[in-house]
Amino acid sequence: MSNKEKINSEKFALPYGNLIYIVAGLALMVAGYLLMTGGGTSDPALFDGEKMFSFRRTVLAPVLILAGIALEIFSIMHKPRKG
Repeated sequence: MSNKEKINSEKFALPYGNLIYIVAGLALMVAGYLLMTGGGTSDPALFDGEKMFSFRRTVLAPVLILAGIALEIFSIMHKPRKG
């Protein structure tokens, strides 16, 4: 096996730029899950609907999670230009 064939066989499946997109997508999903947490109460007889069904938990967090998933799909499918 020549030196050039050895270098080509050791390449990673995704280019470095795509790995940056993967990390960004994971960060978006983690941020979405963190925004969705909380809102509980220590008293089971007390229910605070405003905290539980706030804009942050019902709209913002799911949008961030879906954006992270879309970015993950893009980062896997994207083929960078050569040049």
